[in-house]
Amino acid sequence: MTQNDNGYIVSFEERKSSVLTPSSLACLSKTTTVNLSRGCAHQCLYCYTRGYSSWPGENKIVVYSNTFEKIQKEFARRRKTPECVYFSPSSDLFQPIPEILELGYQILQFLFQNHVNVAVLTKGKIPQEFYPLFEQYKKQVQFQMGLVTLNNEILSIFEPNAPCAEARLDQIKQLTSLGIPVRARLDPILPGLTDDKDSLNNLCEQLKTAGVRELAASVLFMRPSILSSLKKNIQNEGIKQCLIDRFRFQENLEIHAGQSRVFALNSDERFEILERVRSIAAEHEIVCRLCSCKNPDMNSSSCRIAGEWKQNQNPLFDLD
Repeated sequence: MTQNDNGYIVSFEERKSSVLTPSSLACLSKTTTVNLSRGCAHQCLYCYTRGYSSWPGENKIVVYSNTFEKIQKEFARRRKTPECVYFSPSSDLFQPIPEILELGYQILQFLFQNHVNVAVLTKGKIPQEFYPLFEQYKKQVQFQMGLVTLNNEILSIFEPNAPCAEARLDQIKQLTSLGIPVRARLDPILPGLTDDKDSLNNLCEQLKTAGVRELAASVLFMRPSILSSLKKNIQNEGIKQCLIDRFRFQENLEIHAGQSRVFALNSDERFEILERVRSIAAEHEIVCRLCSCKNPDMNSSSCRIAGEWKQNQNPLFDLD
C-alpha cells in the first residue's frame, strides 16, 4: 500500500472473478469490458460508482495486479475473440498511477496483436509512449474524451485529479492527427453551471477545431452517495448551492445502469438542456447523441460509447 503525492492511497489485490465481462449499462451490455481498478484516481465528485458496494472509499484505489495474466488465460479458453474491448465502465485507463499505466499498455498491446478492437473513454492524461502504439493500430482503436466545460475552475472542483480542458483538447488534436476517431462526451452536464449557451458554444467551437465530429451528452443525476460527495467536497458555497437547488423538484427515474433508480431533473428540463446542446453542436457540424442508459424516458438509441466497428474501419471518417 502506498500514498500518492496527490493524497490518494493505492493498494493491490488479485482479481478472482473474470476480467472480460459485459457491463450492466445498456449501451455496453453486448460489449466486453475491462476495469483495471476499483476506485479511480481522478476522484470525480459526481461519479456514479461512489454508490457501488465495491467502491473502496474516498481517495482509495485498488489495482487488480493480475489482470494481464487473467486476460491471457481467458483468451486461451475462448472459442472466439471479442470484436471489441471497452475501457472502462467503472474507472479510467489513464489514471496518474504508474502501475495502472504499465498494466494498461501491456493489455492494449496484447489486444491489438490479437486483432481485437479497443474503445476507450477517458478524461485522463495519455502518456506520450502510448501514441506510437495507437498510431500503429489506429484501425483498431476509437476514443471518447470526457470534457464537460472549458471552465477549469469548475473542472478542478468536480474532477480534482484530471487534466485541464486545454490538455484534453490537445490530446484530441494529437489523436485525430494520427487518424484516430475521437468523440467528445459531455457527461454529466451540470445544470446551472455548464449548460448555458455561451459555455456550450465555446466548447463546441473548440471541439470542432480539435477534430471532433460527434459527441454524446447526458445531464447529471443524483444518488444519495453523489449528493453526499457534493456537499462534503465542494467548498465554493455558491457553486454547491447552484447545483443542489436544481434538484429540489426532481423526479425518480429508473435508469439502465445496474437496474437502479436515481433522482433526475424532470424530463422537460433535461429535454431543454439536451436540445440546447444538440442545436449548438449542429451549428458547429457536430452530431449530438443522447445516452439512453441515463435517459430511458427520452431515448432508446445508443450513445455508441463502445465505438462503431464495420470491416475494421474507423467510421467517424466515413459517415453516411
